[in-house]
Amino acid sequence: MSEPAFRKRERIPSVRITGGDSHTFYGYYDNPAFSGDDRYHLVQRVPFCDRLPKAGDRAEIGVIELESGIYTPLSETTAWNFQQGSMLQWNPASPDDEIIYNVTLNGQYRAAVLNLRTQAVRYLDRPVANIDPTGSNALSINFGRMFDFRPGYGYADIADPYRGELHPAEDGVYGIDLLSGRSKLVLSLDAIWSFIQPIYQAEEAKLTINHITFNTDGTRFLFLARWVPPHSKRHLTALLSANADGSGLRCISTDTVQSHYHWRDGSKFVMFGGGPQGNQLYEYEDSPAGQNVPDVIDASYFLKDGHCSYSPDRNWMLYDSYPDQDSVRHLYIYDLKSRKGMTLGSYYSPPSITGDIRCDLHPRWNRAGTMITFDSAHEGQRHVYAMDLRELLK
Repeated sequence: MSEPAFRKRERIPSVRITGGDSHTFYGYYDNPAFSGDDRYHLVQRVPFCDRLPKAGDRAEIGVIELESGIYTPLSETTAWNFQQGSMLQWNPASPDDEIIYNVTLNGQYRAAVLNLRTQAVRYLDRPVANIDPTGSNALSINFGRMFDFRPGYGYADIADPYRGELHPAEDGVYGIDLLSGRSKLVLSLDAIWSFIQPIYQAEEAKLTINHITFNTDGTRFLFLARWVPPHSKRHLTALLSANADGSGLRCISTDTVQSHYHWRDGSKFVMFGGGPQGNQLYEYEDSPAGQNVPDVIDASYFLKDGHCSYSPDRNWMLYDSYPDQDSVRHLYIYDLKSRKGMTLGSYYSPPSITGDIRCDLHPRWNRAGTMITFDSAHEGQRHVYAMDLRELLK
């Protein structure tokens, strides 16, 4: 495979907001990277990008003032990966003052809540996998178990204590009170398996939770329950939702191919996966099983899997692609009213940075819906880039 003639090709120029010799990235597309006033952007810096993190490898937590470009280191962690970082994000209850990120502390994964004004830090019982947009609660999963299943999304520091168990009753989805920091198991892996096994006629297999997200009002959450059948290398997925306290478990789709998603509001979300018209980008409603017929967004445009997110005003869809045959990733935006999309940019993706250490674009919106940032390695290092969309979105 030859390198393309360009490193990047853009409709709207992007600006690199990170520098230095380190590899700098943010991580996932659906965590708040921008402060509440859009002045600051969180990042993580690491000294390598050509292998998986090992136990003890450190990532520096930092913040960039976007207007001046000044970078300030804040902390560090050994609980991180290349796809989602340390789940670094602003605290919804204090989006200009506090950040939350996962750490390893005294032999346990925890989440740290750091106040940037006072430098005071407190720790939650468990690491965060997602935070309620109202800032009241968080969800936690077993990142050691995730490391065994998909190393790009788990942490290397601590082995899963339930590694030999298929669906333990003592592990699963934990709820965390963000004010007190206390946690409790709200939905066990065993309860999830008992629910999905008859639906999918699944053979006994090791169950893992991947991608778990509260809706926009924090009343319910969506997650992917994944398992690999015996004598198979391909994982299957159950698309499930539940109330914040773990009750009201629902199976949203019985298709076992499901991928990235993003909530539109308290009941509807968009997801790329299998459905009535094959693999497509669908809009689902979180409703009881058997009552959900998803709507295709645009069957002629969203042909492949990508990281999808609604703009803050819900008028636009941000999207990206995995590398094509020329090792190029594409960045898209789609007008949901006119039903037209365009390519914002195309970026070379070094073939050596692939698999669990790949550098997906993971595009994300600022709070005002006027700017996006994305991660890319087209210059040979991981960096974060910003693109001003104000003229385009007029």
